[in-house]
Amino acid sequence: MPQVKRLFLPYTNQFKGETVIHSKEICFMKFLFAWASVFLFLLASTNPAFSQNPENISGQVFEMDSNLPLPGANIYWESEPQKGVVSDENGRFLIGKTGLPSKLVVSFIGFTVSIRVISEKDLGKELRFFLKAEELSLEEIIIRDRRPDENVKSLDMGKTTIPIETIKNIPALFGEVDLLRSLQLLPGVQTAGEGTTGLFVRGGSADQNLIQLDGAPVYNPSHFFGFFSVFNPDALSGVEFYKGNIPANYGGRISSLIDVSLREGNYEKIKGEGGIGTISSRLTLDGPLFSDKSSFVFSGRRTYADLFLRLSSDPNIKNNDLYFYDLSGKFSFKVGDKDKISISSYFGSDFLGLSGQFGLGWNNWVSSAQWTRNISERTYFDLNVYHSKYKYAVNFDDADNGFRWDNVLSESGARAEWGFVPNEKTELKWGMHTQYYHFAPINFVPDPGASIEPINTNARNGLQNNFFVSGSRDISQRLKVDAGLRWGIYQQVGKGIEYRYEGNQPGPNVSITDSLSFGTLESMKTYQGFEPRLSVRYLIREDLSFKASYNRNFQYVQVASNSSAGLPIDRWVPAGTYIEPVRGDQYSVGLFKNLNQNKWELSLEGYYKDFKNVIDLRQGANVLFTDNVETELLAGVGYAYGLEALLRKNIGKTTGWLAYTYSRTWRKIEGISEGDWYRPRFDRPHDVTLVLNHEFSKRWSSALTFVYTTGQAVTFPIGTYEVDNQSLPLYGNKRNEDRFPDYHRMDASVTWKNVDRGRKWKGSWNFSIYNLYGRKNPFSYQFGDIINEQIDFDPGLNEEVLSRRPGVVMTYLFTFLPAITYNFKF
Repeated sequence: MPQVKRLFLPYTNQFKGETVIHSKEICFMKFLFAWASVFLFLLASTNPAFSQNPENISGQVFEMDSNLPLPGANIYWESEPQKGVVSDENGRFLIGKTGLPSKLVVSFIGFTVSIRVISEKDLGKELRFFLKAEELSLEEIIIRDRRPDENVKSLDMGKTTIPIETIKNIPALFGEVDLLRSLQLLPGVQTAGEGTTGLFVRGGSADQNLIQLDGAPVYNPSHFFGFFSVFNPDALSGVEFYKGNIPANYGGRISSLIDVSLREGNYEKIKGEGGIGTISSRLTLDGPLFSDKSSFVFSGRRTYADLFLRLSSDPNIKNNDLYFYDLSGKFSFKVGDKDKISISSYFGSDFLGLSGQFGLGWNNWVSSAQWTRNISERTYFDLNVYHSKYKYAVNFDDADNGFRWDNVLSESGARAEWGFVPNEKTELKWGMHTQYYHFAPINFVPDPGASIEPINTNARNGLQNNFFVSGSRDISQRLKVDAGLRWGIYQQVGKGIEYRYEGNQPGPNVSITDSLSFGTLESMKTYQGFEPRLSVRYLIREDLSFKASYNRNFQYVQVASNSSAGLPIDRWVPAGTYIEPVRGDQYSVGLFKNLNQNKWELSLEGYYKDFKNVIDLRQGANVLFTDNVETELLAGVGYAYGLEALLRKNIGKTTGWLAYTYSRTWRKIEGISEGDWYRPRFDRPHDVTLVLNHEFSKRWSSALTFVYTTGQAVTFPIGTYEVDNQSLPLYGNKRNEDRFPDYHRMDASVTWKNVDRGRKWKGSWNFSIYNLYGRKNPFSYQFGDIINEQIDFDPGLNEEVLSRRPGVVMTYLFTFLPAITYNFKF
């Protein structure tokens, strides 16, 4: 386990922050009118009169070893390679016919090419192509899951797809491979601090990210207070990260979408993989379930930090508990040639117990079911039903102040989506998404005989219906457009109570004049909003493109917390009478260039975001135990802007990327920082990331990461005042005017693996070092008196006070931290 180490420094004005002079100049484009015009054109272009070739060849591309759909495959006629198409996320494609018979070529980097002669008898059939993975030589190591020119030719802006194998190669804290910490290495993503998995994307807070697993939201995606994410990489098939241009079929958060998918089991034979690490071990099994038409996958992971605690001779350590575990499973069924059904579930739990006197535990339980049907060669249907539940509980065993405190929140929903591909140049999607939020009453029950009072609150519930439609169209060989519209209707519903305040303005010192009771599902407050989406790609050359996009999102649930890192007890609050939904508008433009036959990718993206009704806490607010949380919150506006540069190498013995981000974010809320613009804690202007992977031989490989970022914005004291002969820090009215020192760190790892000689068991060893050069990055600062030159002077020991001076105590978590992990497959 990490040791908390502290240094003390002179209490001077060395931490005083910079003076910021800024102005806000906004030039809004009329994107809504542009979206409407483009969308009407897309609808008109689906008319058969616009299709020059009404007869098409349809099919689906699969990976042979796993039988999984292969998105991004290239399909073209051998005689007309310039008129090719690309398979969608489900491996489907539709290509206009040419003179038959003719050879159809299906290819994907890292796989063998499939060539089939197509004749008239194949018209109207659903063709299937199975591509086999090539044995990659040392000279040609390729980051797959992306077609070679996708960076330039796709419509995606602010979207990143990271292969799971790439994530596994990145050096990790305690050797524990982590999905969310890998995303922190991308441009435009900031962190909460040392060791945490919280993400702050393009000026948004951590709760403004929609993190979902097989379509179900995950409300607390971390273990160990944010040091590890809940996602076991062995159980995942992939992750898609959107920090701009979120598709219209998803919504509910204003900053980003992290779409994580559990992998399907193998349909042919039983396989397994896992690892034994410094802090945890994991095991995954998959294979056919009943026949080659069904499969399963089970995955489990557990830490054993609590076992090491038992070895201590100190009873204050020996009697403590500290662990987490997670379990996940997925069943997949192929029902005929057109239908597929999958059922998945995840459960994860954490517990911290101190000598039987204090206990804190929390868990996630996420389940979903999905039905996919190919209605015809041009139309498909997807149905996703889910339930996500998050619970935490705190126990304190004390004769005078003992209590039990627990809370539950959940979301249930169903999403239905239809897709129609009238021709190879046009694709349409539409559907609806229904969500029900339940935030249970806080349950705070004192122990018998305790002197504290119980706390009673009321449940808060929300019902949301969303309707969406989107379409993409190749206007010409150079110009491609995607437009979408999402309409959300949100209601705060009973069973619940609504308080009325004097002057209709809630506040900590405002009297409650009345309260209204509402029955189950009775409407209390309604909000609705249109969320247009628009993106354009113009191909300047075959290897250079310009892209622009506009995105509007509404968020109807958010976190009320004074911790930017995210805690298990953070309180989620839904929109209601006094808390309006947050609105975010993002404008972005970018240039995308590929070099040296697609071996290198270069991109430059700029963005501007505008926030409305964003909330923050009053000074000294208490939101955990109040039924009147609206009295502790203030709302206002904000904006963020930035420039992101990314250079990425995909092919060769050395792969990786170099990223730089310049970004700023500001808030303005009446009642905070004297009503002036102020910086949230995650405003960190400069961010540099380097990720390198190198293959020395078939046995040896290495990885290295380096991160540098501006220190987070904080508030330092402006002076001191005396209370009971003790000097205490005095804080001003301005918020986050100062900064921590800049943060930087280097991690490295080396992997040795057995040569593949056809054996079933394949093993490898990974040796990693976190914080290679031992940088003492600050986790927190504490301002107060340093007595007798001791950081932890205890006046209860009746020691004589020989000296007293003001000082600063810096706490840091990790310096040089090695780890070792054994990974295996069979």
